[in-house]
Amino acid sequence: MKKSISRIEPYLYILPAFAIIFVFLLLPMFYALLLSLFRWDMISPRQFVGLRNYWIICQDTDFWLSLFNTVIFSLGSIIFGLGLSLIVAVLLSKKIRGLGLYRTAFFIPYVASMTAIAIVWRWILQPRGLLNIILKSLFSLFHLNLPEIRWLQEPGWARVAIIIFVVWKTMGFNILIFLTRLLDINPSYYEAADIDGANAFAKFRYITWPLLMPTTLFLLTISTIFSFQMFIPVFILTPDGGPLKSTTTSVFYLYQTAFSNNLFGYACAIAYILFFIILALTLLQKKVLGKKAAYEE
Repeated sequence: MKKSISRIEPYLYILPAFAIIFVFLLLPMFYALLLSLFRWDMISPRQFVGLRNYWIICQDTDFWLSLFNTVIFSLGSIIFGLGLSLIVAVLLSKKIRGLGLYRTAFFIPYVASMTAIAIVWRWILQPRGLLNIILKSLFSLFHLNLPEIRWLQEPGWARVAIIIFVVWKTMGFNILIFLTRLLDINPSYYEAADIDGANAFAKFRYITWPLLMPTTLFLLTISTIFSFQMFIPVFILTPDGGPLKSTTTSVFYLYQTAFSNNLFGYACAIAYILFFIILALTLLQKKVLGKKAAYEE
């Protein structure tokens, strides 16, 4: 009896956590998969349509436009976000005065409420907002006249504004992860490189960058997943999906489909299409960069 209890006891410890995961994560996932096979508006009886919702998605131009916008935001936020974060992390890894203050300043935006700072940025990005005032002041120093930029009212500038906001918001987390790894690199590698006469670029290329590959793969995966789930910045900065649907991401389109058009079955199908896209991108990144990320000291 005691042996059987001792065998069950470890599972009893994880039972509460498993119950929460099952009720609030696994069960909704399977229920959403079931709903994706129906046409349902939460009022009328559900009508089984099989894979018809998925077939309609293939012909839905609005969905493909939202996916195109999502890809643009992903590429912009990942390329500029990770690139700037790495540069700042390298600078912050040096011994400079007020280093703790700089680290805190860069990390504060990440821990701040996404909704609250998005509302502030909506004011900053107005035609006569703070960003345009600063840009005009900078251009006036060189005797240049900057025309008024309508950040949230023109399709091209609206996309740029969303990317700027996302890069600014997530940079603190990326810097922290990069910086943690940079400070963990053995200084003897750089000392040996100095003896061999290597310059700063050579040390970064042959020492720092290879040792940062596992961290880069992790941040690349996390950033990809976050960018494909982007909703709050679009919803707050451009509540209608932007001019000419230029900022309508896939998740925002899913939200409109479910809660504006009451097509919940179709929205569930969109959710699963996005799930498989994110899964495929994650596996592709793992396959392409997996061997390089397996670098060991």
